[in-house]
Amino acid sequence: MRKVAPSEMVREQIGRTLSGGVDEQTNLLSTLAQLGMKQLVQQALEQEQEDFLGRSRYERRDEETTSRRGYRNGYEDADLSTAEGKVGVRMPQVRGSSEPYHSKLMEFLAGNSEALERLVTEMYARGLSTRDVEECFKDHDSGELMISRSAVSEITDQLWEDYRAFSERDLSEIEVEYLFVDAVYESLRRYGAKEGILCCWAITTEGRKVLLHLAVGNKESEACWTEFFRDMIGRGLRAPTSVTSDGAPGLIQAIEQVFNNKPRQE
Repeated sequence: MRKVAPSEMVREQIGRTLSGGVDEQTNLLSTLAQLGMKQLVQQALEQEQEDFLGRSRYERRDEETTSRRGYRNGYEDADLSTAEGKVGVRMPQVRGSSEPYHSKLMEFLAGNSEALERLVTEMYARGLSTRDVEECFKDHDSGELMISRSAVSEITDQLWEDYRAFSERDLSEIEVEYLFVDAVYESLRRYGAKEGILCCWAITTEGRKVLLHLAVGNKESEACWTEFFRDMIGRGLRAPTSVTSDGAPGLIQAIEQVFNNKPRQE
C-alpha cells in the first residue's frame, strides 16, 4: 500500500483530470472546484497536525517531543458542506499525546467554506499569495489564524507550484477538436467586486472535455483575449475545427485574428 499523504493523492487526481479530462456530460469547472477545495482543505488539515506534533511527516522523531505530543495514527473520513456540495476529506488522527488532538480548523471551515470557494478559482486563474491563504484561514471575528504562519507558507509554496504547472503545461499532446471560450465573473476577494475570468476548454477527438487555460481578464478586450489565446498557442495548442463563443466584439475579433477565420459558433 502506498504511504502517500492524502493531499498528494488529491493533487494526483487533479493532474489526471486536467490531462485526461472528463466526459462531455460532466461539469468540468465544478469538478475542478471540488477537487481544488479538497486539496486546499486536506493540505491545511495535514499542516494543522504537523503544527500539533511539532514535526513534519518525514522528519526523524525526537523521543522527548514524541512522548509529549504523540504519533500520527492514520486518518478518518469526514465531510465538509459547501455550495459545491459535500467535500470528502481525510482527517489526520493522533495517538499517545498528553492532550487530546482535536481539529479546530475543521470546525472553523464548517462555517466559513465560502472563503475556500472564492480561492479555488483564483488558485488556477492567477495563483495565490501568502496573504490570500492567510485570509482564508483567519477568523475575522477574533483575528485568530487557525494554522501557523509556517503552515501558511508551506501551503502557499505548494499551491504556487501547482499553479505554475497548470498555467505553463504543454498543450501539444491534447488532441483538440472543438474549442470553447467564455468569461465568467466571480468575487475573488472577500469584499471585492466581481472579476472576469477568461476560460477555455476543449472537446478532444476522443470526446473528452479538457480545461486548457484560465486567466483574470477584467476588460474582455480584443487585446486581452488575443494574449490569452497566444499563451496557449505558445504552449502547443492545436488548431481546432471550430471555436464556440458568445457575441462579445473583442472576443470575436481575437478569434478571427488568432485562428485565421476558423468557423465560429455561438
